[in-house]
This record gives sequence, structure tokens and C-alpha cells, in this order.
Amino acid sequence: MPIAFITGITGQDGSYLTELLLAKGYTVHGSVRRTSSLDRSRLHHLYTNPEIYSQRLFLHYADLDDVTNLRRLLLKVAPDEIYHLAGQSHVGLSFEIPESTCDDTAMGTLRILEILRDLPGKPHFFHAASSEIFGSPDSYPQNESTPFRPVSPYGCAKAFAANMVRVYRDSFGMHATNGIMYNHESPRRGENFVTQKVCQAAAAIKLGLQSKLRMGDTSAERDWGDARDFVHAMWLSMQRDVADDYIIATGITHKVQDIVEIAFDYVNLDWKNFIESDPRFMRPADPKMLVGDASHAQKALGWKPTITFQKMIQEMTQASLNQLSSKSRANKNPVQD
Repeated sequence: MPIAFITGITGQDGSYLTELLLAKGYTVHGSVRRTSSLDRSRLHHLYTNPEIYSQRLFLHYADLDDVTNLRRLLLKVAPDEIYHLAGQSHVGLSFEIPESTCDDTAMGTLRILEILRDLPGKPHFFHAASSEIFGSPDSYPQNESTPFRPVSPYGCAKAFAANMVRVYRDSFGMHATNGIMYNHESPRRGENFVTQKVCQAAAAIKLGLQSKLRMGDTSAERDWGDARDFVHAMWLSMQRDVADDYIIATGITHKVQDIVEIAFDYVNLDWKNFIESDPRFMRPADPKMLVGDASHAQKALGWKPTITFQKMIQEMTQASLNQLSSKSRANKNPVQD
């Protein structure tokens, strides 16, 4: 039974990857930050299952800046595969907290690479890089050879981490892979990301819980895929004997405006009646059009996306409807002591 270790296991990608690995017969260990909150909602169905948790799924407290604890944990677990997904991942927020973004995202990756140099076993290592490393590219679509030109603190931190993965792979013979992930969403996406913000607002307005949605630039374009497809690409990359870098993308761009129109159409509302422009949500600098050429991943891994953009946004909107409806019913019928 193979053993996997996931940093950022409670996040969107970490939770889907956990489900995928468990389905494939893995024992899965994951690191979580020690905080005052015990919210692990994305893993709740696994965490509360006694046949899975503490049997094939184990969670451990570990921060990316606690090298001693990380080293001890990885020596104890002795994983066959390590998936490094943790770190501050919000591009807009990185302008507000650049130092902590770089410490988590850049230095956190370097710390793990240094630990891996000393492990007796040589696990396969996956680093979740980002299309934000390209920032302001001169060519479209981008591939694995496109120069890094980040335009945000988050992009800079990811560019550093991706370069270090390449250095450790070439210099120390480590099986270290960069998955250069373009934007990917799902019903488990965090509320502070624009896709989830729009889908939740459409649902809330439909249910009479919200009246308006304030937005920044809705003309911004991204290459958006589905997180469930992307974690499958992660796993496929770890099964190869040779480590490499892979663009994980759909090759198709959509505007934020497309999210708005699909989500509001799904709940039978005219978006024009509810959207207001707000300059507070404009970013200081925004990348030019980022669209990925995933032909290398398609050829080497046999991977391709399976879930369409429209289906993804509709699923996210329906999930928000279900969640908000459930909360509304619970508030109307509070549990009595």
C-alpha cells in the first residue's frame, strides 16, 4: 500500500487529492496548521468516518516554518509521494501580505526540498506551481519553456519555488516535479476567490439573502479548469519514472464576466440588475492573458480535462444554493436545549 504525504491537505486541491489517493489504495498523511479553528469542512466526510480516519488517513500538526517538526514527521511517515500544495495562494491578498506570502510559498518549498535531500528514501515530490509565474508573457499560449515574468508577490514567490524545484532536480537527482497549474475551481473553492464570490452571490440573491454584488474588472481573462481534473494530473505526474515540469491547463480562456452570466443565468436572474462596479476590487497589477499549452502533459501523462467551464460554474452555483438554503432553514429552526 503506497504512502502519500500532502501539505495543504484541508484545502480545495488537498481534499480532492485525498479522495483520489484513498480510492487508489493509498495511506494518506496530511499536515495542518495549528490554529484555534478546527474547521476541516472539506475533509469532514473522511475525518468523521472511523473506517478511514486513523486507519488510512492521518492528520498531523505541522507548519511550513517549523523545519524540525517537518523533518521528524517525514522521517516517521516515510512517504513514497509528497504533494506540496500548502501556502498563501490568493494573488490579490499577496499585495497586502507580501512577506508572509513569500515565506510560506517560496521559503516553505525550499525548506521541504532541503529535508528531502536527507531522507533515507527518495520520495517523488510534486510542487503545485502556478501560471502566475508567467505574469506578463510575450507568447500565447505558455508552455514549460516560457520565461518567468511574475507581476505579483505571489507570482514571484511561486517563481522562486519552481526554480528551486528545478535546481534540486538537476543538481541532486531528486524526483521533483513542478505542476504549473492554471486557475482551477470547484464547489470547494474558498469564498475569497472571484469564482466562488460570484456563484455564492448569485445563489444568495436568488434566495433573497443579498441584494447586490460588487465587482472589480469583469473583463479579466483566465484559463479556468476544474480542480478534480487537476489533482488527477498531479497523481499521474508522480507515477512516471522521470521527474519533469508540466503545464496543467485547459487551453481555453474565459472572462470573469462569463462567470457572472453563467451563474446568474443558472438561477434565472438578469445579472445587469445586481452587479455594481467597485474600484476597491481592482488589483494594482494584473497579468496579461494567461492561457496554457498542456500538450506535454497530454502526451507524457495521457491527461486531459474532462469537466467543462460551464458545468463547473453551474455546479458551484448549485452547491452555494444548497449550502445557503440549509443555513437559512437551520436559522429558522434553531436547536432547543
